[in-house]
Amino acid sequence: MRNSIFLVVFFSLVAIGIRPTEAQDYRQRLYAPGDYGSRNWRIPAIRALPDSSLLVVNDRRKYNEGDLPEDIDIVARRSTDNGRSWSEPVTIAKGTGRGHGYGDPALVTTLQGEVICAFAGSNGFFASTEENPIRTFIARSSDGGRTWSKPEDITAQIWGSKALNPDCRRYEGGFCASGNGLLLTRGPHAGRILFATALCRDHREVDNFVLYSDDNGHTWQVSHLAYRGGDEAKMVELSDGRILLSVRQNGPRGYNISEDGGVTWGTQGTWPEMTTNACNGDIIRATRGNQEVLLHSITNSMKRENVSIFVSYDEGKSWCNPKTLCPGKSVYSSLTLLPDGTIGAYIEESTLKGCELWYINLPFDW
Repeated sequence: MRNSIFLVVFFSLVAIGIRPTEAQDYRQRLYAPGDYGSRNWRIPAIRALPDSSLLVVNDRRKYNEGDLPEDIDIVARRSTDNGRSWSEPVTIAKGTGRGHGYGDPALVTTLQGEVICAFAGSNGFFASTEENPIRTFIARSSDGGRTWSKPEDITAQIWGSKALNPDCRRYEGGFCASGNGLLLTRGPHAGRILFATALCRDHREVDNFVLYSDDNGHTWQVSHLAYRGGDEAKMVELSDGRILLSVRQNGPRGYNISEDGGVTWGTQGTWPEMTTNACNGDIIRATRGNQEVLLHSITNSMKRENVSIFVSYDEGKSWCNPKTLCPGKSVYSSLTLLPDGTIGAYIEESTLKGCELWYINLPFDW
């Protein structure tokens, strides 16, 4: 009788898009191909907000799964019960045709509790030129993601012939890595907000710099070179206030460290224990009581599959204990620490029909 009841509950949950596992407290599909009239959904970002709500943002790839310059919208959903239920999507930036879309959202929260979303728009990354650029925008929400300001174009502050940083004037395009930005909370630069950005030169080489602001995102500066030959990158603040940068690579994942709030960077290196497909993941600090660890989500494979979480107990010097979140075909992922101490993950899973976006809640002990 007990087994019969379990099977009825299990298949009922699967029918509505929820597939529980032993490791996961809760799992829910937020988007599937065809939902809300869109053929595809990609590029997840998730962030727990100061008001205890949960915000997810992603691409609504209306007509195909392609990147910019395709016609793409950026949309947001909120949850006030740790992801058990979600609001209807709210549009942050609406694409109006090929070459006039938006994509790759990244989220950060200011000390005042305002949410800033950075994203790209217009041309494709490697096709970008100063005459026809891929653009970087920011939009703001002061009410937890319910409403958003009009997108503001900040491209000229980052790269191109008029860039504030002379080192960035020879680059032809750039975008911020989707997922999480970073708010510094320790040391002399507390309150600084940062996004890792990838800039391209010669339409094929990619380097990483860091976009940062000390006035809540109203003006922006660009760091010195953070990683040569990089790609999409993420950052986390270490316990001593330094910043650890993790960089997408095909093979051992790259890293570098800044000791001055992200302005200058040390000697770049790689983590051989994190050898993966070139994919975008996320990195966060998780704390419960006296226990602090770094968690890093990324595909644990040389293919786009098996999104897992790696753990570091030594501030990113080494990584161990990768645990599988999505054993099948899976791609980008984003992480956040919820107010109740659990972990929220927002992940792409690939199906024959296209990408689905799933929210997963994980107990800290897992």
